[in-house]
Amino acid sequence: MTVTEAGAGPSARAWHLPTAAAVAGATVLLVLLPVAAGDAGRLGAVAVVQLALVAAWVPATGIPARVGAPALGLAAAAGADLLLVLSDRPEIGALLAVPGLGLLAAVLHQMLRPAPRHDVVGSLAGVLLLVCAVTALAVLLLPTGDHAAAATTALLVVGATLVVGSLVDRVLPRPPVAAGVPRGVPALVLAVLAGAAVAVVGAGTGGPAGVLGALLAGLALGAVAALVGLAAGYVVAAGPARAWAGTLLQALLPFAAAAPVAFSLVLQNTL
Repeated sequence: MTVTEAGAGPSARAWHLPTAAAVAGATVLLVLLPVAAGDAGRLGAVAVVQLALVAAWVPATGIPARVGAPALGLAAAAGADLLLVLSDRPEIGALLAVPGLGLLAAVLHQMLRPAPRHDVVGSLAGVLLLVCAVTALAVLLLPTGDHAAAATTALLVVGATLVVGSLVDRVLPRPPVAAGVPRGVPALVLAVLAGAAVAVVGAGTGGPAGVLGALLAGLALGAVAALVGLAAGYVVAAGPARAWAGTLLQALLPFAAAAPVAFSLVLQNTL
């Protein structure tokens, strides 16, 4: 089975195993490097994920911003990271300045594009989504105080959700979520349940209330990761994309979407 009837894009078999491997690598990097190297390791891990997402963005999405999108993505990633690293009291609200300035920069980028400017809306939307994604990844740099174990559990929830979804889709992509996208309903359901299971295990013996809170948090975080991964699959299936770029987009974009949600759940002691 191919992604589209015309055969454009990678085959279903070319999607899932590489994506699962990329997710596993990103999860190991984000979990273990901070343990090995402290805050410097956390910054390095987040920066690597941001750089990989920026590098894959244009080849995976095909937006007409071959120079502008990577440049603005790198600037947003650097700005978001520095806002948190150099601040005496880093707060998530400080990151709002990055997409705000990114909007102005994206509009200026459209003005500087040579005429004729094809797909202005698509280009502008793609650049802004990249800016928001790398900014969201910077949330992983925020201090979690006494909730370090819960923050690790949140990353494992996202990783487990995406890996299980990819592996199930590898063997059972039916019934499909949508025509032309090799993603099945069973994988979507089992992926969210896998994330919830990891959350419950990570919660330990916190009593019935604690287990229930962890279950609900795991379901919410797993649903975010699974649905954004599905959305990335739609993007890759929409047209010819380089295989490595499509793999990275599907593996890393869900981490970006899940990072602010995970931070909120961790601070609320639900994980």
